[in-house]
Amino acid sequence: MKKFQTISPIDGRVYAEREIADGRAMEKALSAAKEAQKGWKNTSIAERAVFCRKAIDYFLSHVDEIAEELTWQMGRPIRYTPFELKGGLKERAEYMIGQAEEALEDILVPEAKGFQRYIEREPLGTVFVLAPWNYPYLTSVNAIIPALMAGNTVLLKHAKQTPLCAERYAAAFEYAGLPAGVFQYLHLDHDQVSEIIADDRVDYVAFTGSVEGGAAVQRAMGSRFIPAGLELGGKDPAYVRADARLAYAIENLVDGAFFNSGQSCCGIERIYVHESLFKDFVDGFVELTKGYKLGDPRDRDTTLGPMVRASAASFAQGQIAQAVKAGARALIDPGSFAAHKAGTPYMAPQVLVDVHHQMEVMREESFAPVVGIMSVKNDEEAIRLMNDSAYGLTASVWTQDADKAAEIGRQVETGTFFMNRCDYLDPALAWTGVKNSGRGCTLSRLGYEALTRPKSFHLKILPS
Repeated sequence: MKKFQTISPIDGRVYAEREIADGRAMEKALSAAKEAQKGWKNTSIAERAVFCRKAIDYFLSHVDEIAEELTWQMGRPIRYTPFELKGGLKERAEYMIGQAEEALEDILVPEAKGFQRYIEREPLGTVFVLAPWNYPYLTSVNAIIPALMAGNTVLLKHAKQTPLCAERYAAAFEYAGLPAGVFQYLHLDHDQVSEIIADDRVDYVAFTGSVEGGAAVQRAMGSRFIPAGLELGGKDPAYVRADARLAYAIENLVDGAFFNSGQSCCGIERIYVHESLFKDFVDGFVELTKGYKLGDPRDRDTTLGPMVRASAASFAQGQIAQAVKAGARALIDPGSFAAHKAGTPYMAPQVLVDVHHQMEVMREESFAPVVGIMSVKNDEEAIRLMNDSAYGLTASVWTQDADKAAEIGRQVETGTFFMNRCDYLDPALAWTGVKNSGRGCTLSRLGYEALTRPKSFHLKILPS
């Protein structure tokens, strides 16, 4: 049996070692999912909700131990990891469960004499969920709970950096008493993922990851006529208008840029500030950034943990070096962070000014604790620069004028537009992206539409 290892970014030790599924395990899982779906689709929405809510209860009753596992696997400080479960996962799961009855109800059409006409929402079959390591529970719950609530079976493959998360889902659904085969997970390599996507027993693919990964999913689908939801990269911008509440904008944008060591698809990676506020904004931003404590994420005083691996830190440091060579100024001395060390995952945060859009750091995803800040003259310039990107996941404006914010939002090419907040998924709103940030939609009532197909019933009633 082939194996893989999960190397903890904390100290480089092997934290977990798992076997990669073989062909027999893959066949067994696909067959079980197909068979189980026949019965699962006939359960009521209320019955499905009982199983799903009990699974969430499992997570909430094991928060501390799961949070510790998560910190070891991907490096987020222990002071924050519990909130992925008792905050985001709980909020999203409960919302989507609560929306299922209405979102999945039959669609009635105007009455026609002698006919019964309606549209049912039929589950697709088996949903293959490919989840990333950076928010392993938040990203996966967006697909897993709605897929089950819609009457689909689920096969989960988690990133090799966070394999224990897949196993925790299995434990949660076992605790809930979910029928066998309705939820399963497999540890797979890339070639095996492609095999499963190409298998006609898979009816939908929910992928969160890189643009390259999304392209690989599309290639694996080949000539198959199945849908896929692809949440890909981001280079999310923020615009601080002249009327912004400066201290509030600084505090929230520092957090939006550096939380999770910047390893968030909707984290802030570039900021445009009206020229009248630029100096004060940058001074405040730098001062607050210097207050982070980079170190061992098991220490509850640590506010900035290591990146997921040394190569990720090196990539971002390369972007910084290229920008500085092209004229940018780096305002943070990495040496002022004692834990910063080249060649390791421990990377100090960095703030760049004198940047422009010919620099890679302002155009390509960094996925790291680095942000570039530019001065702009007006809304028009800010909008142009915000749209000058291959990505479009989220964007934010910081202002006290809601009407102006909405006007700007209609011109920005993005899936979600915020005013005075960032880096947050509201489960009542559709989570979607444009351009290279992917396609499809999760969360909100609309998130159910991709997980079902319409089936029309046209019944002619003959006279007796």
